[in-house]
Amino acid sequence: MKNTLYSAMLVGLLSMSGAAFAAQPQATGLGQAWPNTTDVSRHAHFHAYVFELNGIKYVQINDANGNVLGTIGTSNGQFIVLPIGRYAQLVKTPQQAAAVTTTATPSAAPAIVYQDAETTVTAMPLSDGTVQIQGLMTAACGDSDIECNNHIL
Repeated sequence: MKNTLYSAMLVGLLSMSGAAFAAQPQATGLGQAWPNTTDVSRHAHFHAYVFELNGIKYVQINDANGNVLGTIGTSNGQFIVLPIGRYAQLVKTPQQAAAVTTTATPSAAPAIVYQDAETTVTAMPLSDGTVQIQGLMTAACGDSDIECNNHIL
């Protein structure tokens, strides 16, 4: 009886932990062109993939062909640029300016590629063919903020 009760509890705990793991975003595949996770992009010309590990959310933006453009990490309103992606040196956040300056000008308004309750990531094509990725706190994306164009293309 005691072993049967213990076995039933163990099976119940394992099935609950399996459900918890299934609900979590994937933590592997960061940096890949076509990671085995859901594309959560809000824009038809980009792909957005979210990974979580140890309380840090990583948002990777790819172009329509799967080329990794840039990646940010974020937790509790803090952001960091990861050295992953074709235009990693052009990624900026509230805490970090782009690593390089460019004379290229915007060729289109920034478009929201990813957004959740805390984080917004925009992509802005530049005149030289590059793309600037920006991570922002969602609360910072008001209607009048040019950097947070809310049009979904």
